[in-house]
Amino acid sequence: MASSDSQVKELEKRASGQAFELILSPWSKESVPESRTPPRPPKKKDLSLEAIQKKLEAAEKRRKSHEAEVLKQLAEKREHEKEVLQKAIEDNNNFSKMAEEKLTHKMEANKENREAQMAAKLECIQEKDKHVEEVRKNKESKDPADETEAD
Repeated sequence: MASSDSQVKELEKRASGQAFELILSPWSKESVPESRTPPRPPKKKDLSLEAIQKKLEAAEKRRKSHEAEVLKQLAEKREHEKEVLQKAIEDNNNFSKMAEEKLTHKMEANKENREAQMAAKLECIQEKDKHVEEVRKNKESKDPADETEAD
């Protein structure tokens, strides 16, 4: 297969396939297609002073609008940070109050338990004192002579 611009030569056949060599003919004026004219850049419009000022004003307006949007976002972010901080302080205060209440309740319970234990020990001691008194009275009521006879 050959065309006017190129030639194909078949090289030796191989077990894995065939090999070809493609030979291109040199450039000639006849083979070059007609050149297209390059695209022209668009014509620059003559800008008047008023048009330039309008563009500058529009750019300034866009800049101020963007700046206002950024400031608004920063204000919202600060407000959110304040809310988060306020909530953290409130949570901390609530936790402190709850911890204080728990501690107070625990201390009261311990005090009541201690007082109950002290009352029980005092009662036990009083009972022992009564028993000791009864034993003394019983011992005194016995005759001293009975004691010597028993020895």
